[in-house]
Amino acid sequence: MTHHDDRDAERFDEQGNTRPTGSNFITTDQSDDGVDRRGFLRCMAWAGTATVWGMAGGIPKSFAVSRLPFLTDAERKSVFFAQISDSHIGFSKEANKDVTATLQEAVAKLNALPQSPAFVLHTGDITQLAKAEEFDTANEVLKGIKSDRVFYVPGEHDVATDNGASYLQRYGKGTKGGGWYSMDHSGVHFIGLVNVLNLKAGGLGTLGPDQIAWLKKDVAGLPSSTPIVLFAHVPLWTVYPEWGWGTDDSEQALGLLKRFGSVTVLNGHIHQIMQKVEGHMSFHTAMSTAFPQPTPGTAPAPGPMKVDADKLKSVLGIANVTFIPGRSALAVVDSTLSGEPPAFEAASHEAMMKRQTARTTNPLGPDEIGIDNFNFTPQVLTVKRGTKITWINNDDVPHLIVNVQNKFKQSPVLDTDQRFSTTLSTPGTYKYFCSLHPKMQGTIVVN
Repeated sequence: MTHHDDRDAERFDEQGNTRPTGSNFITTDQSDDGVDRRGFLRCMAWAGTATVWGMAGGIPKSFAVSRLPFLTDAERKSVFFAQISDSHIGFSKEANKDVTATLQEAVAKLNALPQSPAFVLHTGDITQLAKAEEFDTANEVLKGIKSDRVFYVPGEHDVATDNGASYLQRYGKGTKGGGWYSMDHSGVHFIGLVNVLNLKAGGLGTLGPDQIAWLKKDVAGLPSSTPIVLFAHVPLWTVYPEWGWGTDDSEQALGLLKRFGSVTVLNGHIHQIMQKVEGHMSFHTAMSTAFPQPTPGTAPAPGPMKVDADKLKSVLGIANVTFIPGRSALAVVDSTLSGEPPAFEAASHEAMMKRQTARTTNPLGPDEIGIDNFNFTPQVLTVKRGTKITWINNDDVPHLIVNVQNKFKQSPVLDTDQRFSTTLSTPGTYKYFCSLHPKMQGTIVVN
C-alpha cells in the first residue's frame, strides 16, 4: 500500500480526509488508468488490517486487533453488538461454492467472543435470489448465534424478485414503508434504513422522500448527546460512483444527523473494509461472509472475485462494535474468518492476473446483447422492427432488465447463462437498465 508521508495540504485536512469542504469522492485523476489511488485510499481510510476505531481529542485513532489482549477488561469484554453482511445464501459460483459453510464459520467466530454480543445487525443481501429456501437456510444458520436477536435491512438481492414483498413478510414486522425502523439499546439510538428499492437508471442507492421525512421525525426529539448508529445496505457515502457504490440522496439523511455528537454509519454491499471520518460521523463498510469484491480501480467492474481457496477466509469476515460510556465514538473491530489481517489488495492483484485465463463467452449473434463485467454489449443495438432481441447473462451475478419507458415487459432475474428475449415491433428508441445495478444502461434503436 502507498506510504502516505507525501501529504498534499491543499487536498487533505489534518485527519487525512480528502476534500475538507465536505465532498466525499475522488474526482482528480493521478494515474494512467484515471484512478487517484493515493487520494482514494486516504479518502477511504482503507483498513488494510483489522482495526479498532476510537476518538482521541476529536481525532480518529486506530489500533490493531493484536492489541486487544492489552485493553482493559471492560473494553475487551463489553462487546456491544456485531455486524454480519452479504451472506448471499444460494450463491454457488467459483468465488465460493459453499457460502452456507462460511456463514456458519462467521457465526462460530461470534460465538467464540469473550462475551456474546447483545444482538447482531445483518446489513443486507441475506440471499442471492430472494428464494424462500435461501431465506430458510440463512435463518437456520443465524439462529445459532448466541445473542438475543438479529436485526436486518435488505440488500438488492433480497428484493430482486418481488420488490421486497418476501423480505417484508419475514422481517418487516414493526417496520415502516419499505422496511425502515429505529430502536434504542443501552443509550444508543439505532436506525435501519432501506436504500435498495425503486432504483433509477444511472443512479445509485436511494432512500426516497418518505423515508427521509420519517427519519426527520424519528430523531427530532432526541438530545444531541445521543449516540446514533445508522445502518443500511448500500454505503451512505459515495465510495465509488462508477460502480454504483453510494446513495443518491444520502446527504439529505446525513444532514439531519449533523447536530449529534457521535454518529456511526454501518454498511455492506461492497464486500470489503473501508472507513472514513467526517467530523462526528464515522463511516464503515463490512466484509462479506460469502465472497470478496475487487478494490475500486483494480478491475473493470465489481462482482465476485475468485481467490485461491487457502486465501478466501482472509477476505471474508465480521465486525464487532463496542460502546464504552464516556467515549464519543463506537469502536469497530473487523475480524476475518482466517484470523489473519484482511488481504484485499493482494487478492485483487491476484484475481486480475487470473482474469486472462477466465472463461470466455460465446460470440454474440446479430440480435443478441451480452451481459458481462457489469456492462451490456453492444451498449447500442440497432435493429429492424419486429426483431426478436435476446439478452444473455455471462456474469457470475444476477441481473434484471427494465425498460425505462415501460414499453416492454421487464425480464425475470437472470442468473448466469440465463436468457431473456423480447420482440419490438414499434420504431423508436428504447432505453433500458439493470434494476439491480442501475449504473448498467443500454439502448435499442428500432427502425
